[in-house]
Amino acid sequence: MITTETNINTSTSVLVKFKTYTELLKPRLSFLVAFSAAFGYLLAFEGTINWATFISLSMGGFLVSGASIMINQIIEKDLDRMMSRTQNRPIPSGRVTVNEAIFYTIITGIGGLFLLLSYTNVLTTALAFVSMLLYGFLYTPLKRVGSIAVFVGAIPGALPPMLGWVAATGRISYEAIIIFAFQFIWQFPHFWAIAWVLDDDYKKAGFKLLPSKKGKDVSTAFQIAVYTMFLIPMGLLPTQVGITGLAAGIIATVCGILFLVPALQLLKICSSKGDAELAKQQAKRIMFGSFIYLPVVQIAFLIDKI
Repeated sequence: MITTETNINTSTSVLVKFKTYTELLKPRLSFLVAFSAAFGYLLAFEGTINWATFISLSMGGFLVSGASIMINQIIEKDLDRMMSRTQNRPIPSGRVTVNEAIFYTIITGIGGLFLLLSYTNVLTTALAFVSMLLYGFLYTPLKRVGSIAVFVGAIPGALPPMLGWVAATGRISYEAIIIFAFQFIWQFPHFWAIAWVLDDDYKKAGFKLLPSKKGKDVSTAFQIAVYTMFLIPMGLLPTQVGITGLAAGIIATVCGILFLVPALQLLKICSSKGDAELAKQQAKRIMFGSFIYLPVVQIAFLIDKI
């Protein structure tokens, strides 16, 4: 009986630990990175897909992303305790020690880079490594400096589709730069909408991510609207250079306009010094719109190519 109870407790403990380590990876965010890398690969390939490369690219991208995210959590462990949304993360809550997290990060990062090096190419692996360094060791500390952090963070955030393209072709071509630039521009309304919604919590940790020194004001709303507007011609660029067809361009344009609407509404509210809560609701719409916009447009590009 004791042995049975011990086995049950051991199994439960292992399962809890597994869930905690999985939580550290932020699997949903890491999956989006893997999805973007797979998108870039499928958009670039010609002929028969190399499934070993494709699967290793996706898994490697997932693991490198997870390692980058864990570096962020290790560095910000004390700051995470200050914010309501992060105080229950594995490290600040004490469910994982810092040494455990460091060991797990090293294993995960090396594993992801090894997969990329073994099944893609040196350039793809190098770009993934640079992305990890930028996100973990530059973007993370810059979050307390100013909005320059968003610019820096947008680089690793936009690299996954380029990684996929380079994994398929072995080179950084103008097409790779275009799909990088498209996702790079998308990062700004995405980041700033999140920062607007979470501004009060971010202030507790000293994070300064909004582009205006005054924070949630008309200047920030204007910049969100401008970058969202830039996505409309950027969404058409793959069609113009022949990466995708006309249908994808139309879908990207329609999605861009729909994404722009709440950004313009936020600008209108701030211009007339409207209700702060109403402005926050519009920022939430932009935030959720950004989550929908990118995968929908990427999928449209892929379907149109097929």
